[in-house]
Amino acid sequence: MTYEDLPAELTVECDGPVRIVRLDRPAELNAVNRSLHWALANVWQRLARDPEAKAVILTGAGRAFSAGGDLGWITSFLDDPVARDESLREGAQIIEEMLRFPLPVIAAVNGPAVGLGCSVALLCDVVLISETAHLADPHVAVGLVAGDGGAALWPLLTLLLRSREYLYTGDHIPAAKAVELGLATRTTAPEDLLPEARRLAARFAAQPAEALRGTKQVVTMYLSQALAGPVQAGLAAEAATMRSPEHRARLLALADKAGP
Repeated sequence: MTYEDLPAELTVECDGPVRIVRLDRPAELNAVNRSLHWALANVWQRLARDPEAKAVILTGAGRAFSAGGDLGWITSFLDDPVARDESLREGAQIIEEMLRFPLPVIAAVNGPAVGLGCSVALLCDVVLISETAHLADPHVAVGLVAGDGGAALWPLLTLLLRSREYLYTGDHIPAAKAVELGLATRTTAPEDLLPEARRLAARFAAQPAEALRGTKQVVTMYLSQALAGPVQAGLAAEAATMRSPEHRARLLALADKAGP
C-alpha cells in the first residue's frame, strides 16, 4: 500500500506494522486548509485497506498538532456557499471515517490542538499529550456552533459541567487539566511523546488482531450511537451560524488582525 497520491499536507510514514500520519503544514501550525481537510476525510479508508498496518499514530509536524481551520480557507466560505457546504460534508466524513476505522489510533498531541485539530485528536483511541501542549475549541468565540465534534463529543468524555465552560469560552485547556477532565489519556515530556506513542503502537500491533478489532468495534459502538443525533444537529447549527452577520464580523476582524 502506498500513500503517495495523498496531498503533501498529510504524510504517512510506514514503520513496520505502525503507520505514522502527520499533519504536515508546520509553518502554518498545521492549520487545516482545503487539501488537508480532504486528506483527513479520505486517509482512513486507505489505512484500513493497508494489509500490513496494525496500528496508527496521528501527530503534527513541527511545534503544533493543529491550530484548527486555516483562516484564509475559512474566510473564503463567507462568499462561497458551495465550498462552505463541501467543508461541512467533509467534516461529517472525517468523524464517520474515524469512528468506523478498525485499527487502534494513538493521538500524539505535540502542541496546540485547536478546533478541528482538537476534535480529530479526541476521536482517537488514546490521547497522549505533551506537557507543553493544550486543547481548545474556540468555535463560539468566532460566532460558530462547535458542531464538528466539540459540542457533541466532549460531554461523552467528561462531565457536562466541566466541558461547558471551556466550550462556551474557547479557553485553553493545559495538558494536565485535559487529563484531569478526561479529554486526554496521559501527559508525557515533550521529548518522550513520540517514542511513547511508538512503544504503545507496537504493543497494540502485537496483540491478536481479530480480538483487538472486535473490542474496538464494541467500544466505539457506544460513541457512534451517542454521537449520531448530536453531530447531525451540530453540523446543521454550525452551517446556520456560518451564514450569520456576527460570524462574518468576527472572522473578518481576525483576518484583519492577522494581516496579509
